[in-house]
Amino acid sequence: MAAKLDNRMLELVFQGRPDILADIKKAADTPARVNLFNHIASFVHEQLSAADNNAPDEPASKRRRVDIIPQSQVNGRHATAHNAGGALLSVDAAATEPVLLEIKDISIVAPQRKKYDLCFTKNFLYARASGSSTPVPGVVYPWRDVEHAFYLPVPDKSQVQYNYVLFPRDSFLPTAKPGAGEQAPQPAPQEPLVFTVPATAPKPGSVGGLSAATAETVSDTYSSLLQWALTTSLRAAGNLGCALVAADAKVFHSAARQAYRPAEKAVHVKAFRGSKDGYLFFLPTGILWGFKKPLLFLPLDRIVAVSYTNVLQRTFNIAVELEEGSGSDAVATDKEIEFGMLDQEDYQSIDEMYVRRHGLADGSMAERRKAKRELAENAKKAGGDGADAGDNAADGAAGGEGDGDGLTVLERAHKEAEQLLQDDEDEDEEDYDPGSEGDSEGSGESSDDDDDDDDGRQRGRDGRRRVMLFLAQRAGAVGFE
Repeated sequence: MAAKLDNRMLELVFQGRPDILADIKKAADTPARVNLFNHIASFVHEQLSAADNNAPDEPASKRRRVDIIPQSQVNGRHATAHNAGGALLSVDAAATEPVLLEIKDISIVAPQRKKYDLCFTKNFLYARASGSSTPVPGVVYPWRDVEHAFYLPVPDKSQVQYNYVLFPRDSFLPTAKPGAGEQAPQPAPQEPLVFTVPATAPKPGSVGGLSAATAETVSDTYSSLLQWALTTSLRAAGNLGCALVAADAKVFHSAARQAYRPAEKAVHVKAFRGSKDGYLFFLPTGILWGFKKPLLFLPLDRIVAVSYTNVLQRTFNIAVELEEGSGSDAVATDKEIEFGMLDQEDYQSIDEMYVRRHGLADGSMAERRKAKRELAENAKKAGGDGADAGDNAADGAAGGEGDGDGLTVLERAHKEAEQLLQDDEDEDEEDYDPGSEGDSEGSGESSDDDDDDDDGRQRGRDGRRRVMLFLAQRAGAVGFE
């Protein structure tokens, strides 16, 4: 006898919410789902009954939260229900397809950190627990929805390991936070899949499935096996726009030596995103940050400008400005992503090997950023006297003139240093009095005072020279142009 929904129990639990009841009836299209919904309704009813018995004098609004859900949350709940329904459909569809390839004991890093068996079917890639035949909810990925795939070495490990990163559609950029009165975009994209494999060959008996015999011929290492399996599966599913991209030391490598594998060039740099530490990979198709959640990938064709901020003696920040999405699949994303605490040693490699080579605009002197900086400087100097205001106006004129002189920041710093030295020499000539030497002979005290004044002026000029020299050297080290 076919299983039926316990409508009486469902109506008792979800009284006042006919929308949820309607969604349950639509989704209950298999015996397994019918039993699942009946179990959920029975469990919730038991909990509500226990709460009623333990606190009989409490108002109903405290005992039955289901009756007081704000109307503003209904749309969000509906979207969540639809997402859950979509996930259930993916799990059911994946479970019914024959497993073409199974690789056992793979370390999943995201969206869950656990060892699972990785299963390849015609239309899905999913994880399942060892000895189980059911896909793990949330770790089921349709091949047609994979938008970006990467193959990257795991940093800071003594043993060579590799991370495979698969971004589902619209999951690779951070979504912009909704403003006041705005609702978050629904449905939320699925989290990326990240799993780790060693550089060795698969263990005997760890590869199975209908295509196991073919897989054995390419199983010299996990990398060769997965390269074949991922590429073949994506093509077979008709996803020709997604290719497996690997990090390449010829495209970018760090100037710093790795602590654990010093003979191997590092294709990453350490960087913070907010308070989370991670790694930046400068890849042929874009910039990836991992492996803390949320992972990010910034495609080259979405990058408007790359700029460098908070440049200090040892570290600097890099800000990547992105253009907004276009077309029907546009998603509201953050317009600028900033990564902090990059080692100053890596600046030249990033700027010359990647930013310039790929034709990315250096936005350090962009008009928008320059305007913000000038506004901040003017605000600080707003309390100055008229002379300061005149100096500011002169500086503004000089700055505007310098922007169009075709000089780099380094050349402009040297020019300013030379001008400062010339001004000091002019000042010396103006202060020189031919008769002062003879007049000073009458009083040793006045001579000492003059010497002290001369020494003070000399120290001031030396200090200014050192400052300008430091600025010029800093401009040369940072390499802004």
